[in-house]
Amino acid sequence: MEASSRMRAMVLPGAGQPLEWQERPRPSPAAGEVRLRVLACAVCRTDLHIVDGDLLLPLQPIVPGHEIVGTVEAVGAGVENHRVGDRVGVPWLGHTCGHCAYCGSGSENLCDTPRFTGFHRDGGFASHVIAEADFCLPLDGLGQDPAHLAPLMCAGLIGWRSLKAAGHDARRLGLYGFGAAAHLIAQVAVAEGRQVHAFTRPGDLVAQDFARSLGAVWAGGSDQMPPEPLDAAILFAPVGELVPLALRAVRKGGRVVCGGIHMSDIPSFPYRLLWQERQISSVANLTRQDAHEFFSRIRTHPVKVQVKIYALAQANQALADLREGRLQGAAVLVP
Repeated sequence: MEASSRMRAMVLPGAGQPLEWQERPRPSPAAGEVRLRVLACAVCRTDLHIVDGDLLLPLQPIVPGHEIVGTVEAVGAGVENHRVGDRVGVPWLGHTCGHCAYCGSGSENLCDTPRFTGFHRDGGFASHVIAEADFCLPLDGLGQDPAHLAPLMCAGLIGWRSLKAAGHDARRLGLYGFGAAAHLIAQVAVAEGRQVHAFTRPGDLVAQDFARSLGAVWAGGSDQMPPEPLDAAILFAPVGELVPLALRAVRKGGRVVCGGIHMSDIPSFPYRLLWQERQISSVANLTRQDAHEFFSRIRTHPVKVQVKIYALAQANQALADLREGRLQGAAVLVP
């Protein structure tokens, strides 16, 4: 088979196993689909949960990756919203039914029968990927190179949805876990006039300095209390033990938003931490409307995206660096 009809991918054969380099036939898009040549794919903590077996895989083997920037290379029948040569993004949400109660009420992120990129269908840890055209996001006017755009497809979008859940009145905002999502949404929050308080692993002075460089008014360990009560806190770190700590840090009527798709068990805590109308909520997935809002926001107020670039074949190393907390910002694979 000619090289032009082949593709490369880093494939997860099963939970808990390292990714394997494979060459495969290059797929053709079906009706309503496009084939993209992948320009960059960021590595999300959800990819790590998939690889490590924290999330039960519906499909094995699978190509992970759902923070994709690519160029449309082929279009299937009926596709009218994208043309060959367009640069688009592919996020976690790859399909919804369009007719359940959630889809009908504008909450497609809660669709009863969704399909997620890199989970239900092969994702972007590859040279090429098939995606549903209606869920590919136009990137017109964003202007950054693909490696710096890729983290926006999930870290940015989940950060945006989490910031909305925290409330427009959350002027003093805590961010627990200062990784890919937090370093992006911190900049948005600062631009909106909010005071950002960054919580890192205890003793991680490098991450704390990084947070302050992006405008945080305070940075410290997750075992510390902020200098004043917070209006809201967002937890990006998947650590259930942080929930009681965040409740302790927010004011009466304050909110704690859990921004991850997976979290370790939340330990029991005294009711007094929740009392006085404090709230705990979660953010699930994203909507295409979130993308429209977030991209509109950063077109006028650009964010600096901190990345470390890896070759596609280095995907296991990128995952290990994320797992061990050796990254500032986001890891990005470039085929």
